[in-house]
Amino acid sequence: MNLDFIRAAERTPAAPGPGALSEAPLRALELTLARRVEGLLSGDFRARLFGAGTELAQIRAYVSGDDVRQIDWKATARTGVPHVRVQLADRVLVTWIVLDVSPSMDFGTARRRKLDVAEGVALAFGYAASRRGNRVGTIVFGRDGTTVRPPRAGQAGMLGLVLGLRGEGRPSGGVTLADALRRTARLARHPALVVLASDFRGPLDWRRPLLELAGRHEVIATEIRDPREQELPDVGDVRLVDPETRREVRVDTSNATMRRRFAVAAANERRELAKLLSAAGVRHVVLDTEDDWLRDLTKFLREKPARR
Repeated sequence: MNLDFIRAAERTPAAPGPGALSEAPLRALELTLARRVEGLLSGDFRARLFGAGTELAQIRAYVSGDDVRQIDWKATARTGVPHVRVQLADRVLVTWIVLDVSPSMDFGTARRRKLDVAEGVALAFGYAASRRGNRVGTIVFGRDGTTVRPPRAGQAGMLGLVLGLRGEGRPSGGVTLADALRRTARLARHPALVVLASDFRGPLDWRRPLLELAGRHEVIATEIRDPREQELPDVGDVRLVDPETRREVRVDTSNATMRRRFAVAAANERRELAKLLSAAGVRHVVLDTEDDWLRDLTKFLREKPARR
């Protein structure tokens, strides 16, 4: 299955998309995520409910209305009374993909924009998580509001994700990361896997909502960066514009001291972000607009998560 076609009609040199999402890396990502999902389902995500499943709960006498396919013939032969096997239902794991499409995500100076990488992350996780009977829900948020697509399995889940990426059904009104996290917490009623795709720029008012969300769910934060956010090239006088506030500042990039101070400040700011995410118990991966983000994401997921 190749997902490269999904937004092909909308791609331009300024918005090139996430790149080819071909079968081999997606299959590797699916298998990697599947192992993680199986670990979750066999642990905290096991539903203590009777129903269709793989784990035997009990063997009891047959009563009218029981599924005859569940008759245990050994117990029946031993007791002379029909008995049925009652299994413990496996809970289907829900993955919520929370995608930031705020103005700062439209920035990119390398192979693609941050938003292109974030969309690729969403599509790759959606493909991997919607397989094997699990469900995918989508929350897309930004300056134009929020799109929410409820969890669905298989192709329905992927269709909801694609519609969310296209902004269909998104009301007006700005929505911050903190707002989106609170919305996710309200919608995710059972323990789930939550994937955040954002650059985590702007106010840090999302710390408490993230802490509360991570207390109930497994959260993966995919931080999207562009190299020019960390280091400035020597290109003389430039005008820098904050995409969120539209505030402008002129900078002389030929000044080596200024460039060095900028790089140190940027590194410190991102280091503090990593500490905040770690303190919340969130797994954190950095994906860059100039690197092979799908390879880096798969490598990260293969690493055994630290015990909390």
